[in-house]
Amino acid sequence: MEFTNSIILTQILVTPLVGALLVALLPDRRSLSRGVALTFSLLTFFFTLHLPAHFFANMPGFQFEEDIPWLVSPAIQYHVGVDGLSLWLVVLTGLLAPIGVLASWKTIQTRSKVFYSLFLVQQTAMLGVFVSLDLMLYYGFWELSLVPMAILIAMYSRNITENGGPRAALRFFLYTFIPSAPLLVAILWLYAKTGSFSFTMLQGAVASGTLPAGPLCWIALAFLLAFAVKVPVLGLHGWLPDTFSEAPVAMAMVVAGKLGLYSLIRFHVGLFPMQARQAAPWLIALAAIGILYGALLALVQKDFWKLLAYGTLSSLSFCTLGIYGFTLAGLDGSVYQTLNEGIIGAALFVLLGVLYDRFGTSQISTFGGLAQRAPSLAALFVIASLAMIGLPMLNGFIGEFLVLSSTFTAVTWGWAAAATIGVVLSAAYMLTLVQRIFYGPPSGQITAHPEPALDLNMREKLILYPLVTLMLVMGIFPNLWLSGIQSGVRSVANPPAPVVMNQAPASQSLQAGGRQ
Repeated sequence: MEFTNSIILTQILVTPLVGALLVALLPDRRSLSRGVALTFSLLTFFFTLHLPAHFFANMPGFQFEEDIPWLVSPAIQYHVGVDGLSLWLVVLTGLLAPIGVLASWKTIQTRSKVFYSLFLVQQTAMLGVFVSLDLMLYYGFWELSLVPMAILIAMYSRNITENGGPRAALRFFLYTFIPSAPLLVAILWLYAKTGSFSFTMLQGAVASGTLPAGPLCWIALAFLLAFAVKVPVLGLHGWLPDTFSEAPVAMAMVVAGKLGLYSLIRFHVGLFPMQARQAAPWLIALAAIGILYGALLALVQKDFWKLLAYGTLSSLSFCTLGIYGFTLAGLDGSVYQTLNEGIIGAALFVLLGVLYDRFGTSQISTFGGLAQRAPSLAALFVIASLAMIGLPMLNGFIGEFLVLSSTFTAVTWGWAAAATIGVVLSAAYMLTLVQRIFYGPPSGQITAHPEPALDLNMREKLILYPLVTLMLVMGIFPNLWLSGIQSGVRSVANPPAPVVMNQAPASQSLQAGGRQ
């Protein structure tokens, strides 16, 4: 078991990459490509389950570490490990891989070899981001995660004949790639000053005060910009609606939230605590406004992909709000909400993808009265919608409650009240969507559709039932996840300067002495 623990992260990283190479080398036959991709994605998920089974929640620091010299000059290490922050994100990424393959089972009809090989490369890149403890290794995986996504959006867009895919892919690539250039410069500056890319060593160097404070503010800003775009934070979300509308379901379910939010906690708040606290008033304001802005725009959308895009912007803004309140409960809630968004978002993408595949449109007005013809589809859609709203007993409630309660009691009641209005608006747009699709007057398109093909088939149920089960289990037994998460975020919720905001202007500095 000790040997397995010492190599498990390498196994997790290599398995989807081997699958991608195998798919690329085999003949381009759809059944063969998707079969190999499903096998290796399931194997990767199986390996990720080893982590929570042998993780010690009360042990500080990183576990399952591997630290092997890679390059001598510059000194780049193959240094990987997980803690409570990254543990469940790795498992979530492993879970979404086979779900993505199954969701693409019928929709990817051509060039399946390219699709599944790039999809598996994307999984390796995302897993690498979560486990890397060397900043240059992290940057390599971060950049690698952008390329397969952009290619797959361009090649497999839903509106490829209307030039939608290339346009959406270019917008996604430019939005996410351009801020990565300052990030690379910032990483190289840190190396020039310290001689190391190691996260733990850089964390110590920044905390010691040996690095010049002026340039360090710009370095922290470069990190923040790169990560905020990937969340996305309000004002940097221009790529999100087009990407949700055009990307294949398997890619759209992983594109937003997880990488950016994890990186904000690990490499912005964790590496630059003082600078993060200086930026916190602005980010708290952007998060609260983003909750309202996303919800209001979702409420008036006529296309369900765009409604989900703006709803996701609103939901992810809760995570940003919790992160920059610097309370332990808020950080717990942010990470938990990140997991929730991965699970709920995957279910909604699959369900909406089913509707799009059946009817060839995403216009909400073309649907109506579908519940009688597709009861299983309607039931699962309602459960996923209620989880996204934050109904108690479902997983979405836990994350939102932790973030809002901590913001009310320890940060600022004003922005917390605004965020609470966003919860009400989320109920409005999701319940309106449910009513118009499933319980409104039947449309002619629904009535004319052949009866047997409307409801969920066995493959679609196989995808959705585990996700819905997780929504219930995570809503009823949150401590199964929160105990590990808390061990990973406790250090960034403590001093140097807890946040206090008594309705002061955003330009004022955070005051010390606030409650955790």
